[in-house]
Amino acid sequence: MHLHTNQMSDSFRIGAILAMVGGLLDAYTFLIRGQVFSNAQTGNMVLLGIHLWTGNWLRAWFYLVPILAFVLGIFINEWIKRHLDGLWMFHWRQIVLLMEIVALVIVVLLPPGKTDTAANALISFICSLQVQSFRKVHGLQYATTMCTGNLRSGTEYLVQYFQTKERNQFEKSLNYYGIILFFILGAGMGAIFCNKWHPLPLVLCLILLCLVFLMLFQKPETSSAEPKSKS
Repeated sequence: MHLHTNQMSDSFRIGAILAMVGGLLDAYTFLIRGQVFSNAQTGNMVLLGIHLWTGNWLRAWFYLVPILAFVLGIFINEWIKRHLDGLWMFHWRQIVLLMEIVALVIVVLLPPGKTDTAANALISFICSLQVQSFRKVHGLQYATTMCTGNLRSGTEYLVQYFQTKERNQFEKSLNYYGIILFFILGAGMGAIFCNKWHPLPLVLCLILLCLVFLMLFQKPETSSAEPKSKS
């Protein structure tokens, strides 16, 4: 048995909360902001290619902007990690969360319609910050703003469990499927809340991000764990 210390940012609780945020934001931009996928840029790239090929340049720009904003978020995230860690006694991930919160407040103030391009860009920027900052749960690589990779990894570990009967593989699979379920939960809540009052999903995201910000002040948990098996 070995003592294993986890970072709070790697906990399943934080991963689940951020996955809900990811689902909420994707539902919001799709339903309210012109059917754009703010989280995973693959869909936007497909639509960009379609509109470029058909000569619809204005609509192509509508999908190019969130892609560029996503790229910008990765650059800024890496700069924060290298230069601002420990500033004002904050961890660099908390600084990223503060940027997400400020950007979301701006989106709340942007009315749907003419400002959709700006809103989608800001949300794509937020999602890139999040997916680049929170990349592990219990030491496993995962994503909080998209599900394809999580589905692949979770299923891979499930297949390994059926082959080896090692409980460790099954638990890894459950981590991935759990994150996916919370993403779906967030998307469902986003759809319901958008029908009631369109900024409500964003307000809930702000609450959840503030909760994660506070949770990161907690000390890492120390637990006993078996040595990791080779896969």
